[in-house]
Amino acid sequence: MSLHREELPKEVITLLRRGVVIPAHPLALTEHRNLDDRYQQALSRYYIDAGAGGLAVGVHATQFGIRDAGLYEPVLRMASETVADWTDETKIMIAGLVGSTKQALAEADVALGLGYHAGLLSLAAYKGSNEDEIIAHCRAVADRMPVIGFFLQPAVGGILLSSNFWRRFATIDNVIAIKVAPFNRYHTLDVIRGVVAAEAENRISLYTGNDDHILLDLLTPYALKRGDDEVLVGFKGGLLGHWSVWVKPAVNYLAHAHSAIAAGTIDMKLLQLDSQITDANGALFDVAHNFAGCISGCHEVLRRQGLMRGIWCLNPDEKLSPGQAAELDRVIDHYPHLCDDDFVTQNLELWLE
Repeated sequence: MSLHREELPKEVITLLRRGVVIPAHPLALTEHRNLDDRYQQALSRYYIDAGAGGLAVGVHATQFGIRDAGLYEPVLRMASETVADWTDETKIMIAGLVGSTKQALAEADVALGLGYHAGLLSLAAYKGSNEDEIIAHCRAVADRMPVIGFFLQPAVGGILLSSNFWRRFATIDNVIAIKVAPFNRYHTLDVIRGVVAAEAENRISLYTGNDDHILLDLLTPYALKRGDDEVLVGFKGGLLGHWSVWVKPAVNYLAHAHSAIAAGTIDMKLLQLDSQITDANGALFDVAHNFAGCISGCHEVLRRQGLMRGIWCLNPDEKLSPGQAAELDRVIDHYPHLCDDDFVTQNLELWLE
């Protein structure tokens, strides 16, 4: 089985190009570190009702260890079935694909069999490989299903890739988007330059994964030269670990960003909001300890809201860092408008049915 982008439902491409909120779906576990079906399903229902335009499952926030734990297929299946059962609206379904070409193709087959639209392709396994080898890997996976590129920051396992790499990557016909998440302005520009150089800006949608720069990524117009022409591009939406929590406000500020771009003016309050989101992300992702508690921080917010029973990860060593809970207290207290506790409280019982 294979899938080309032209075979995707028209609504999926429309959503992707318009720009939507795509949460990186976490993994709800019991205290014995088994899949907690009830809360895993509740998380998907929460994202749908909060207005997310899609879900990314089997990604970093879901914990790469789901593969060794035999949970990759069950977790992808549960998300897909929950979306189908809970809403009639089209949602972009994205599956994380990791490892060697053989492994990524096997995961693509699982995803295709469950109705997923695209694979978010992690390249961490190719650390130390040359760009020719990495491009060959990307082409092989793209021959199987539509691909979303992924520039992951090195602090959590990513590899640095040149603008020329992204130009070559963008020429692959079945690439439909790129998640840009190097947490670095220079490397972010490398991706955008590569897409423009490949003349692929109308086919490839840019999605921010820069949790440290979310709103400014969404607001920034990038004007780049291609020959004698000036090409204007920008980020359409986000696929973010930060958006595994507090999704309702994220949907609202993405809409405000789209309105500001359409109007050609940016309210100063939006710029103020950007710094607040970045501050909140610092606590959520445990920047003080080089992102050691980034997954646990998201789990802690969801636990406090009642969307998880606990913050357990597959790796028992993954937990909140010293002082991280207090930092979460601070940002939640300072920025209640960035949280959606009331929305969750009103709907939690329904989602847990």
